[in-house]
Amino acid sequence: MTVLPVTEIFSSIQGEGPYVGVRQIFLRLPRCNLTCPYCDTPTESFPSLRLERMPGSQVFDFVDNPISVEALFTLLQAFDLSGYHSLSVTGGEPLLWAAELADLLPRVKGEGFPVYLETNGTLPEPLSRILPWVDFISMDIKLPFGGQTFWAKHEEFLRRSLDKEVFVKIVVHKENILEDLEKARDLIARVDPTITTVLQPLTEKNGLIAPEPSQVLMWQAYFLDKLKDVRVIPQTHVFLGVC
Repeated sequence: MTVLPVTEIFSSIQGEGPYVGVRQIFLRLPRCNLTCPYCDTPTESFPSLRLERMPGSQVFDFVDNPISVEALFTLLQAFDLSGYHSLSVTGGEPLLWAAELADLLPRVKGEGFPVYLETNGTLPEPLSRILPWVDFISMDIKLPFGGQTFWAKHEEFLRRSLDKEVFVKIVVHKENILEDLEKARDLIARVDPTITTVLQPLTEKNGLIAPEPSQVLMWQAYFLDKLKDVRVIPQTHVFLGVC
């Protein structure tokens, strides 16, 4: 029996990227292989998962954790799937659980329900394990932090994603340097310059400051010099006050 630790299951709107505003069921999984300085999501694994009692209520019941894939699928089926765009599999970093997702996602797809993967884009091998059951890929490109860079992994990940509807999201803050943005832009251009690219101004955290509007507009123009579709989209769920 396959079991999977889950942080929470809830109904809300997508708050980031080109699908901002669509209604989704969110399956949030614990743990992450990165420690991004602006992260706003808990990554711990808890003895109980939070299950939203009524869709959109933000009132939660608690279910023993980890949970079998069979029981988890039953919980997801309890939502009226016809009212949703997709199942957003998010984290943490959900690809740390690729083996377990390879058991769950075929069941979800068997119901004819689209799967939307939110990932930091650094684990290309686990991606391949679940790729047949994914429809949309929201892939981060992480600009360097703490002496770490991820360019090679990001490029490999993006190339493996091309058979799906993939877009790239880059969180930007006031202290970003043009050299790092240039590497991100050129990486995307090498793979496919038509990939939708989202510059996401930082929601201020841990002393990091959001970029000035003039910076974001300049960076967008810089990216558009080599890419076809570059958008500036903030985290809308933050100022709407929803999960």
